[in-house]
Amino acid sequence: MSTNVLRILIADDHEVARRGIRTLLDGHPGWEVCAEAKDGREAVEFANQMKPDLVLMDIGMPNLNGLDAARQILSTAPDTRILILTMHDTEQVVREVLSAGARGFLLKSDAGRDLVAAVEALQHHRTFFTTKVAQMVLEGFLHPDAEAEHPAKHVLTPREREVIQLLAEGKTSKEVAVALNLSVKTAETHRTNLMRKLDLHSVADLTLYAVRNGIVQIY
Repeated sequence: MSTNVLRILIADDHEVARRGIRTLLDGHPGWEVCAEAKDGREAVEFANQMKPDLVLMDIGMPNLNGLDAARQILSTAPDTRILILTMHDTEQVVREVLSAGARGFLLKSDAGRDLVAAVEALQHHRTFFTTKVAQMVLEGFLHPDAEAEHPAKHVLTPREREVIQLLAEGKTSKEVAVALNLSVKTAETHRTNLMRKLDLHSVADLTLYAVRNGIVQIY
C-alpha cells in the first residue's frame, strides 16, 4: 500500500449513495477515491485495474453482489481491505460478510457518523464493526455448529453463485451466457445442475433460495 495516499474504491448501485460516501471521504487528508463502481462486476474490474487499498462495498448490487465481488477481489489481491456497507445486519448477513473476508461492517444508517472512523480502522490494519454486530460476534453466533444450519449454500461454486444471482434477477440463459462469457449451452447446463443440486423445481424457487441465502437482496 502506498505510504502517502490511501486509495479507495466505492461500489454501490445507487448514484446518490456513491456521491454521499465520496463527500464524506474526499476532504480527508491522505485519502483518494480512485474509482466508483455501480455493480459488483464493475467493482471487480476496477479493483483489478486500479489496485485500490480499500474497497467500500454495498452488498445488494445487480449482476454480482458485494459479497461475491469481495471474494473475487480478495482472491487476486488478498491485501485489499474490504468494508461492507449495508442496510441489513441479520446474523446470516454478518456471517456471510465475515466468511467473504471483509474486515469491516457498517450499516448505511450509521455511515454519516461512523464511516470515517471505519476507514481509519481498516487503514491501520484493524477491524471495524457496528456495536450490534460486534455484540453478535462476542456472543459466539459464529460457532462452527452454526454453519450446519446453512449447508446448501456452501456447496455452490463461485461460478454457480454468479449464475444463480443472474437467474434470480430475471435474466435468461442467453443473457447469463453473455454476462459470464459462456456458451448458451453451458449456461443452461449450470441452470439444470443448480436446480438438481439444490432440489429446486422452478425459477421462482431458485429466486427465493437466492434471497434467503443473501445472494440477492430485495428492498
